[in-house]
Amino acid sequence: MQENIINLIDENGVESQFEIILTLEAEEKEYAILMPVEDEEAEEALIFRIDQDEEGEILVPLENDDEYETVVAVYNAIMEEEGLNFDEDEQ
Repeated sequence: MQENIINLIDENGVESQFEIILTLEAEEKEYAILMPVEDEEAEEALIFRIDQDEEGEILVPLENDDEYETVVAVYNAIMEEEGLNFDEDEQ
């Protein structure tokens, strides 16, 4: 199994595989950007904060819209720097 593929269990107990496509730092916290492995048509990624507990790293859902907007802004800046920001070209 690939190192960047993880399994997440949703609130209904259904397990799904996700690929960690990018990790980034925003406001001194680390975040993971995930895409579903089995849904090749998916257009939106999931964003989780990477925290630590007694057992190691855990993924935590974002707590508010401000945190989400901060991470998206950092992600977009990274994509622009890499020449990979296609949002404006597609419209």
